[in-house]
Amino acid sequence: MNMTDTPKDNTGAKLGMWLFLFTELLLFGGLFLLYAVYRSEYSEDFHFAAGGLDIALGTLNTVILLTSSLFMAVSVAGVQKGDRKIALMSLSLTIALGIFFIANKYFEWSAKIRHGIYPGSEHLSGLPAGENIFYGLYYVMTGLHVFHVFAGVILLVVMMIMLKKNVIHAGDSARFENAGLYWHLVDIIWLFLFPLLYLIT
Repeated sequence: MNMTDTPKDNTGAKLGMWLFLFTELLLFGGLFLLYAVYRSEYSEDFHFAAGGLDIALGTLNTVILLTSSLFMAVSVAGVQKGDRKIALMSLSLTIALGIFFIANKYFEWSAKIRHGIYPGSEHLSGLPAGENIFYGLYYVMTGLHVFHVFAGVILLVVMMIMLKKNVIHAGDSARFENAGLYWHLVDIIWLFLFPLLYLIT
């Protein structure tokens, strides 16, 4: 039996992916819980610190990721229907939007760092404890999320190469669908981060 005849356990692969996504939810869920505890204790400080974030950039990044999720879904549908042209075009747009998101986050962080707002800075050392905690959580949570976006972009580039080589096709799309699930998870996590960090009232 050659490699092309090896049966693929698509159900097992999908189950494994769902288990992996569950561990990711636990990771971010722990951070959300930590945020909620400190938010309750330092509500005024959190509200004031959040006012220093750029809501316009946060909103733009939300639109970027939601749009990327749409293109990812179109790409998966294209693979399932055997339409490689649509699949590749939509996947290219998804990757481009992911890179755009990372670039926006870089500019947002750069602006904060130029103003001395980063963990351990002298500027933050003079602020109330609650504001320090807020910005600490801001960098940890958004930084971890950006890492996941970056990993997702790399994963999608690999999927694109496999799609171009016809390794992924309508008859064998489980890996591509799993990559799509991962990308959707990254988007969903941002939908929680955006209001928690940028829209505090």
